[in-house]
Amino acid sequence: MPELEKIVERPLITITNLIWSFNKETHRVQLLLVKRKDQPFADRWALPETLLRENESADQAAVRLIKEKIGLDLPESSTEQLATFTAPHRAPGERALALTYMTYLPAMPALRPGYGATAVAWFAFENFGHKYELISSDQTFEIAKGSHALAFDHDEIIAVAIQRIRNKLDYQPTILQILGPEFTLREAREVYAPFFQTTVDKIDNSNFRKTHGFFLTETGVQKNYHKSGRPPKLYRLKDLKNNILWSKVDAK
Repeated sequence: MPELEKIVERPLITITNLIWSFNKETHRVQLLLVKRKDQPFADRWALPETLLRENESADQAAVRLIKEKIGLDLPESSTEQLATFTAPHRAPGERALALTYMTYLPAMPALRPGYGATAVAWFAFENFGHKYELISSDQTFEIAKGSHALAFDHDEIIAVAIQRIRNKLDYQPTILQILGPEFTLREAREVYAPFFQTTVDKIDNSNFRKTHGFFLTETGVQKNYHKSGRPPKLYRLKDLKNNILWSKVDAK
């Protein structure tokens, strides 16, 4: 009779949240990372995470994490479940499972390190030469499964998130919520470009409106437009589930 494997009775359950936003000055998609204070992986950059508490659901823990890390109170509907990561050796020491979420913020609030972090920063999400990178003023991380640029298996988690977002861009682009309640077609293309590993100017504006206009509603033209030429039209998303309550997400 083969030897029975040991049953894992009480694994740790962590909640990991990929918090996306958009910098309207640099026109770049952003992802939030924290520098860990404690072991394992002290002084390494990682996605924000927390341990699931006894009397809360995973959804509640996901929004509590946002409150603790960047000081925002959001409803549970603001987060979108991504996947569960259960590889036996994804974390050193005690077995730990990761329930992962994604959150789309239409503003970039001022950041302060929360519990368990020595630093917190927005990293621009880019692609160069068919590879994805996260870039800050003094750090660059290449993101791919198995790259181990970040703590734990967070490279793999981000890679899975990128693929999930990319797969939904043509029919349910929840990532566009990072632009706020209204946006121009160019801003939408600026969000699409890094996920499609191209540049914004290679995504034709007219074709984009024809192929993706079914989930957009025109709302008027951009006010306070100071450049020459006709002001661009503004759009909003139609009937996407789990829309963020925009009035509750203001930059501090």
